[in-house]
Amino acid sequence: MSSIVAIVGRPNVGKSTLFNRLIKRREAIVDSVSGVTRDRHYGKSEWNGKEFSVIDTGGYVVGSDDIFEEEIRKQVQLALDEADIILFVVDVEQGITPMDDAVAKILRQVEKPLFMAVNKVDNAMRAADAVEFYNLGLGDYHTISSVNGSGTGDLLDAIVEKIPEPTEDDKENELPRFAVVGRPNAGKSSFINALIGEDRNIVTNIAGTTRDSIDTKYNRFGFEFNLVDTAGIRKKSKVKEDLEFYSVMRAVRAIEHCDVAVVVVDATRGFEGQDEKIFWLAEKNRKGIVILVNKWDLVEKETNTMRDFERKIRETVAPFTDIPIVFISALTKQRIFKAIETAVEVFENRKRKIQTSKLNETMLEIMQHTPPPAIKGKFIKIKYCMQLPTHTPQFAFFANLPQYIRDPYKRFVENKLREHYDFSGVPISIYFRQK
Repeated sequence: MSSIVAIVGRPNVGKSTLFNRLIKRREAIVDSVSGVTRDRHYGKSEWNGKEFSVIDTGGYVVGSDDIFEEEIRKQVQLALDEADIILFVVDVEQGITPMDDAVAKILRQVEKPLFMAVNKVDNAMRAADAVEFYNLGLGDYHTISSVNGSGTGDLLDAIVEKIPEPTEDDKENELPRFAVVGRPNAGKSSFINALIGEDRNIVTNIAGTTRDSIDTKYNRFGFEFNLVDTAGIRKKSKVKEDLEFYSVMRAVRAIEHCDVAVVVVDATRGFEGQDEKIFWLAEKNRKGIVILVNKWDLVEKETNTMRDFERKIRETVAPFTDIPIVFISALTKQRIFKAIETAVEVFENRKRKIQTSKLNETMLEIMQHTPPPAIKGKFIKIKYCMQLPTHTPQFAFFANLPQYIRDPYKRFVENKLREHYDFSGVPISIYFRQK
């Protein structure tokens, strides 16, 4: 199971720069103006063979020092509730500020693994200045420069030591896990109640009624699996921005630990930005995906309403369009068993193994007929392919000049694989390697 590392700290200490370095992409916008990170950023990182998720809690704060402190306190509290490991970032240029004190005060009561990173330490003089951060009462610290990367290797070594090795229980618990995810009030709990035939989960029209992830064992009609109802989660006092962050955090955790993500969409609102964000979380984690369009009974229909709705979703999630979409109503129980059948099919697709001889027979003929475009007069020949022995479908193609194969050809190969073998709802990874 992957762990979640939350980066916390006051604005403008370099959290987003560190986040970008850890996930090896420039996803978070970086600027010297404090409070640039308005949205929360989520990414995957891997170090010493261990994978973990990173969340940049950001924090857009305005107003007086009192409001600053209140916002920061909420940020840190949300991260503490959900994360496994806390990474507290401070700034050696500014030294200890009242806001650093406020965050440290909360962190001193935390029982989770905690690391303090003193950022912007890019010379010996600044390394000496970092000593003052012992005054925060959080023990040892790591000096880093997230801009040029110095010190981040040692910090990552320390972090991954705290990530547990997979236990035998994790490996043996082979009952499929289907995470029911989606934006608040899309009808996730109603869908699960309709399936199991009892009101196991509280349902109201207030967004965020479900506050914890709830596991339900489903064993009917020859199907057996765990259903996880994820939460939107908030007390009424929580502001909207907290709600959105929390629901993404819950979705992250549920998606990390599931086999198939069942993304529930509210038909009356359409496929919105939050739905799209959750969809790409599942894709990034290489999970099976089924999209359920709930509350279909409330939509006024014309001849092509369903077809048009489906087309819009596929356009939004392109190029990964090989996704089953089922239109349901949890209230009237319309097509809810079709939804479960589809999720089980996607689970089976994700485990699909193709015999190497059959794979070569099919794919090499296609590639000889449509080889990769020649580059600089060099002709690329693909000699052999195989499915890798991994949990999710991954394929290696061996070629004389793999460095010249571009993304459009990779998409062509993926489309041909999907044409010949059923990988509906499952992300595929394709690698071209030197023969």
